[in-house]
Formats: sequence, structure tokens, C-alpha cells
Amino acid sequence: MTQTGGVFIVIEGGEGVGKSTQVARLTERLRGEGYEVDETREPGGTEAGAALRTKLLHGDAIDAETELAWLLEDRRLHVEQRIKPNLARNMVVVSDRFSPSTLAYQGIARGMGVGEVERRGAAAIGGLEPDVVVVLDLPDAVAEARVAQDRDRFERAGDAFHARVRAAYRELAPERGWVVVDASGPPDEVADRVWAAVARRL
Repeated sequence: MTQTGGVFIVIEGGEGVGKSTQVARLTERLRGEGYEVDETREPGGTEAGAALRTKLLHGDAIDAETELAWLLEDRRLHVEQRIKPNLARNMVVVSDRFSPSTLAYQGIARGMGVGEVERRGAAAIGGLEPDVVVVLDLPDAVAEARVAQDRDRFERAGDAFHARVRAAYRELAPERGWVVVDASGPPDEVADRVWAAVARRL
């Protein structure tokens, strides 16, 4: 349980692993079990964050420093305006991405350093840590085939970048207590695996 009273669940993974689908499935199941749930995402979980999301995913090319700065500002707003208030109401917050994403994408795949990204991101999260992080994992070729043809800036970063991201999650997960879930197979089967990872922490 978080220090604020609710339960904070984060679904993570590289491009094409099915996060959005599994966030929706998990939210539906939690509500069916009687939990009050806030389904959210990063970037874009607040009104101001939605504008940042548009710039990050569909705007002009930016450097890694600007990318990280915008992501952390989005997270600061998300934590202050949405996540912490809803946890204080004893809700279950399910977020599609949180701080593990910046460690994998910017810390490792962009080469900025995990320690540096974590240090700079500390102010944005204000001491908040997820109760459970589920990392959806697929072989690179399978994940790449699932990515939509109409791709955002991250999805267009190339196969080598995506491979580094997925490898980063696999590297970081054991030392940080993240639960790696096999995302292959039908969505219902994956949803059952996600539920098994989450249910024992409720």
C-alpha cells in the first residue's frame, strides 16, 4: 500500500506490447471487483499534460534534454493534480507508464544514465512510488510487428532504439522488483497474467 492510502499500479513496457489494452482490461476487472479506479496515462494525464503529450509525440524534433524535461514536468503535474489526490481518496490508480519509462527510455535507451534520470526525476514524484509495476514483455520482432503504421515520434525511433528499451526493462526489473509478464498470446490470457501479478498486492 502507498503512504497515501490507495493502491498505485503502473503498467509498463516498450512499444507494441499492448499496454493500453491491458490497462483497460485491468481497470474493468478492478471495477468489477468493487474497487474505485482512476485509469490514467503518461504523458497526458492532466489537462496541461495533454498539451505536453502532443508536443512530445507529434511535435517537431527535440533533443534528449528537452524530451526529459517535458516528461518530468508532465509527471510533476500528474502526481500533484491527479495521482496523489486520488490515492488519498483510497482509490486504485492504474497508470499507463510512470517513472520506470524514463529510466528505460531516457536513462538507458537515450544514454542519459539511470542514476541521472532518477536524480532529476525525484522532485517530480515527490517521494511517491508505485505499489506494483507490471512490465509487459515481448520478443522484439513480435512487438515491432504490432506497432501501428501511423507512428508517433517514439514509435518512429527505429528497431535498435526499441530493442534497447525492451532490454532496459528486462535489466532493471529484477533489481527494482518490477513484475515481468509475458505479453504474448490472446489479450484475455495476458490479462489473466497481469491480474495474477496485481491481485496479491491489493
